Amino acid sequence: MPKEIDHDQLFKKLIGTFFVEFLELFAPELASYIDPQSLEFLPQEHFTDIIDGEQRIMDMVARVTLKRRPNEPDVGKVSVIINCEHESSSIANFDRRLFFYFAQLYREYLEPVYPIVIYSFDAPKKKKEGNQHQIKLPGLKVLEFNYLTIQLNQLSWRDFLKQKNPVAAALMAKMKVDPTDRAKVKIECLRAITTLKLDPARVALLSWFVDSYLSLNQTEELEFQEKVDKIETKQQKEQIMQMVTSWMEKGIEKGIEQGIEQGEERIALKMVQHLLFRRIGVIELEVDQRLKLLSVSKLESLFDAALDFNELPELLNWLDQN
Repeated sequence: MPKEIDHDQLFKKLIGTFFVEFLELFAPELASYIDPQSLEFLPQEHFTDIIDGEQRIMDMVARVTLKRRPNEPDVGKVSVIINCEHESSSIANFDRRLFFYFAQLYREYLEPVYPIVIYSFDAPKKKKEGNQHQIKLPGLKVLEFNYLTIQLNQLSWRDFLKQKNPVAAALMAKMKVDPTDRAKVKIECLRAITTLKLDPARVALLSWFVDSYLSLNQTEELEFQEKVDKIETKQQKEQIMQMVTSWMEKGIEKGIEQGIEQGEERIALKMVQHLLFRRIGVIELEVDQRLKLLSVSKLESLFDAALDFNELPELLNWLDQN
């Protein structure tokens, strides 16, 4: 069953949790002036589009204070409003909408507004044209509104591999990745996460983001596991396996709950098969047939037991006893 991804929520959680690091990665000049302690997320702004009549909510609005640099004149406290929008699809006239957002924020706060758009769509592959909204008349350029654009499918994950930045570690999973490199990129994302020395909650957020966008097929899973086995640092290997176990628990529990709620045994079966593949490798056809005879409640019990399996005999023993 294809994994359903709530793109907006994943990106909002990632960027909201690591907002300063996000700016350091993609707007380094602005970030160098920011006092990180001043970061304040403002209430989400509602905007009624006068063209189509729909009410929209801005994704993320924050205020930061800029630090005075040495030898610069003291002009008092300078605050900047940052409006960050995430788009998982290409939208017509988006530059105009973003200008409307800018105008509303500037009118409300009377502070400089820094607009950012991050595009996470897979297609189109070509670079998106333009990052501004203009109004020009004969003899006068009335308006030139510019914004920062980040189009992930135009960025190479290799260029971000050595960045000691949690946002880079996660977003490599959504950058330009050759289909033959998916398992490799997943490993490199997780390696990068292990070097950041973050608390478990932030590690879980980053690793879940990576797994959501680099969900591997069976062949890729085998390649992934082979690469994990070749990691020489014991601590790093253990940390990566902890992340893998966390995905399995989260994903499989959700799948089993969905199977129980909908009465669909095939959902619970597929999720348990996925766990067993992760734990002990490819399951023989005869054994797989035995799994298909299990009820949803038995599959739920097997899921709990299989979290500790390392070898096929452990599965066979469980099946014999149940």
